[in-house]
Amino acid sequence: MMAWHEMVLADLGRFSSGKPIVPGEQGAFKAYGSNGVIGGSDTARHMRGIIVGRVGAYCGSVAVSHDPFWASDNTIVIEPVVYDDLDYLGYLLRSANLNRYAGGAAQPLVTQGTLKALQFRVPEASVRFRIGQVLAHFDGLIENNRRRAAVLEEMTRAIYHEWFVKFRYPGHSDVPLVDSALGPIPEGWRAATIGQVLHLKYGKALKADARRGGDVAVVSSAGVVGWHDESFVDAPAIVVGRKGNVGSVHWVDGPCWPIDTAYFVQTDLPMRFVAEQLRKTEFTNSHAAVPGLSLDPPIRPRSSSAGDGRGRFRFWAREGCRPRCRRVFHDGFLVAPQRAR
Repeated sequence: MMAWHEMVLADLGRFSSGKPIVPGEQGAFKAYGSNGVIGGSDTARHMRGIIVGRVGAYCGSVAVSHDPFWASDNTIVIEPVVYDDLDYLGYLLRSANLNRYAGGAAQPLVTQGTLKALQFRVPEASVRFRIGQVLAHFDGLIENNRRRAAVLEEMTRAIYHEWFVKFRYPGHSDVPLVDSALGPIPEGWRAATIGQVLHLKYGKALKADARRGGDVAVVSSAGVVGWHDESFVDAPAIVVGRKGNVGSVHWVDGPCWPIDTAYFVQTDLPMRFVAEQLRKTEFTNSHAAVPGLSLDPPIRPRSSSAGDGRGRFRFWAREGCRPRCRRVFHDGFLVAPQRAR
């Protein structure tokens, strides 16, 4: 029968503090900050270990390095007492939600003393090693799939550019170009402003403690931030950042729950086409302490001051209610095939 034991973290790892380093530097070794890699270093202070965010918004974050590295003074480094415990301890600490142990008034802070005193129920060393191996193997598969998905995304965008920007779609040689407000476009296509072909709908608030887990992605302006067992937007979905990461565009294959920092798109056009068009849209910030897109006043097209006939929508962004903080959403026309009659 496998035996499990109560152990404090101080018995599982050796602790040390990071040292200052300038972010963004180049070097042969990775330099870690409180939220992962922040640059490089010509020297390494640690051969391998676990890097824990010590202070700030990413206090309690966990990264694992099997290679020599430098850790900044915003981190705590834990090197396993048992050499083969590295992966296991990394997963153990990621699951422990270390941020909840943070103190500090001005900003969150975790200390070595707090971490060392944490108690965990763990199996014997040989079992810990096998558990770490299995979980690392699955993480490797996930990373391989992520890279494959990124390649397919690039292919999608390349096809979009060929078909809908250069008009080199299958059969294009048999279709003449005709004049439009955009210039020459294929006959049978039309030019329209984004506001004429899609609607941006508000997401709904869903606090972290109300998310019940499940297979429904909870999506913010920064992307997937959690999981729930209920959705209110059907698949597939396009989520557009409204607050914070303004103008970000996220594709969701399954049903999802966009929260109140984001919009979701409703349209009769093919969703993949719309997603790529939105990704080509330029968002420029004139002045905003807290960037955000608002649908008040209502979206409406107006002529470009340059006189090039392009549509332009204006969204107002504000910190509180100060109208001087604004973000302007520029766009040309959305070009799409007309529906067959």
